[in-house]
Amino acid sequence: MPIAPPAPKHHNPAFVALVEDARTRTKQIELDAYRKLAARGEPHVLIDVREDHEWNDGRASGALHLGKGIIERDIEGKVPDKDATLVLYCGGGYRSVLVAEALQKMGYTNALSLEGGWRAWLGAGLPIES
Repeated sequence: MPIAPPAPKHHNPAFVALVEDARTRTKQIELDAYRKLAARGEPHVLIDVREDHEWNDGRASGALHLGKGIIERDIEGKVPDKDATLVLYCGGGYRSVLVAEALQKMGYTNALSLEGGWRAWLGAGLPIES
């Protein structure tokens, strides 16, 4: 049985302001652009930055799990190439923007936040794992 996309969350204004500020300094990738990148076979690492319980409920096929709470600590061990294309997703595309900004500060040059996140992934019917 397919997983239904979760309902959009209502975020507090200060959180939204923080994300929107970070968005001005980070790169995003739309779902269609990601699909084309993947279809061309371009090397990239798809990273799920959601909480453990979200990951356990289902995830994008082939994704690596490095939650927002640990990614800065563990990324260099998992993806040492700081020029690698990292496509980050969360539930709706907010937390992944904050992670992209942090990774940029760590020297990762191509950290991209997937617009719409998991919700968009599910809505597009892309492959998932449970």
